[in-house]
Amino acid sequence: MIPAHVPDEPPLTYADSFDIPVLFRNGPAKKPRRQWRTAKHKAWAGSDGFPKADGWYAPTTTWREIIKAATEVGRDVTPHLQNQPRYAHGELVARVSPLYAYLGAHPVEPRHPVPGAKARRLTLNPVYEYGTERSAKNAAAYRLGMTMTEWACRSLLGLGQTEHLELGGPIPALLNTFKDPKKKLPDLWGRHEAEELYWLIEAKGGDVGLGTLRKGWAQLTAGSKILGAYAHRTVLVGASVRPGDDLFLTIDHNLHPGLPPLIPAGSDTDNEAVKQGNLEDHLGDSDDALIGAARAQMLAYLALRSAPASQLRTVPVPADRASRHRRSGLTTPLEDDGLTLPMRADARGAAPHTEQHALRAGIRSMGLDDFLTCRIPGTEVHLGMSRKLFAACERLHEEDLAIARRTPGLRAEDQPAVFQDLSDAAQEEQRLTQRRIFREQQEEARPRLRLLLRDAYERGATSDWSDLLRRPQEPELDLEGDEGLLEAATPETYLAVSRYDLPPARP
Repeated sequence: MIPAHVPDEPPLTYADSFDIPVLFRNGPAKKPRRQWRTAKHKAWAGSDGFPKADGWYAPTTTWREIIKAATEVGRDVTPHLQNQPRYAHGELVARVSPLYAYLGAHPVEPRHPVPGAKARRLTLNPVYEYGTERSAKNAAAYRLGMTMTEWACRSLLGLGQTEHLELGGPIPALLNTFKDPKKKLPDLWGRHEAEELYWLIEAKGGDVGLGTLRKGWAQLTAGSKILGAYAHRTVLVGASVRPGDDLFLTIDHNLHPGLPPLIPAGSDTDNEAVKQGNLEDHLGDSDDALIGAARAQMLAYLALRSAPASQLRTVPVPADRASRHRRSGLTTPLEDDGLTLPMRADARGAAPHTEQHALRAGIRSMGLDDFLTCRIPGTEVHLGMSRKLFAACERLHEEDLAIARRTPGLRAEDQPAVFQDLSDAAQEEQRLTQRRIFREQQEEARPRLRLLLRDAYERGATSDWSDLLRRPQEPELDLEGDEGLLEAATPETYLAVSRYDLPPARP
């Protein structure tokens, strides 16, 4: 049982900011002995790449950034959800629920405080410490490792969209080598805009020791040998936490000079100014960025598309996307956005005297847009997006559905009955083959998709939500807001978490 001295208290209410100790170093080493608390940390000044010097840093982030990472990292399961979009809710629950279930926060007193730090860090809660079996801990460690790796690479270090390496990697000529099931390769790859490098990334989570890190380093070395002459960075992220200790990251890295990155297969060279940075910052400039952003948000799109009308609402956010371009992290907390609160107040002032349809037109004239949102059932996470991105996702979904229908072997009903008798490993390999076939078909369609998605994106700006959702009524326009929500937005997406259901503080 959980010891009697652990009080049974409701979660405390506090802003969702935490310090995440991060140790940068040039290769795996023994786990630092409580240096996440005792070392002299450097202040994190923000970076679009690796800091100039290795050592300990103490960046501050929000729970919203961590949840953003959790919802977007991992295998793309949307090819399996073409006919059953409601199951997107289940996948989102699976990605965020281990974090809510097992993480808590506690106050800390570092030996060398960093100016501006919140003196609050994440840790494991008593449920994990006293009541969780080993198999559940292993599953939670996987999700923690993937989430914190995505957070570190994208929110902290400015990497563009990550992709699973199992689908083939960055170099078309090397696809078959990267797909070799006999090779132990890293989890993810990405392309860094500022560094102009490929990144190969391996994620580890849980009570991460030297043995685990060495295995990850070996996976990166194998990937590095395949990438060979192309300039790249190998990145090993260990998200380590034990009961009673702070969650901290070790980031072991190595730089491999070589040839510059290739233009992505099928890309329009005129659009290469984007260079795979934060895609949403470049949707007006690059058709390929638009395709990438739509793919990255397909899980959220399917969740919104399949949600009952009673669960949908729209929330006003400033239409000026530049106010939410990356400054630190991927999301802009709306309570810190100097545009949002006064503009919402003006809209509320006009609301009592205006019909709903006219009100939507009115808030646009004020410089507001309304993003469609819903709460993901089983969580206290709200996801949403703009009508322009929703329209692009809708068009992409239609094209993906057509691929699934015309490609033999992708549908479950096409699989032979003996498939069910295969071992777990054999079934996993067959599903991986299906995902690779689907991705190859998607890439072949890229030249045609550019025009289709661009047209949908532009038309979405003037479309009503009722038309986009193919429903007779518009979702409720929520001008009152919910004081219980902590909101954040990117140029085209929305995320909110309940301030009353954040990870409870440890006593």
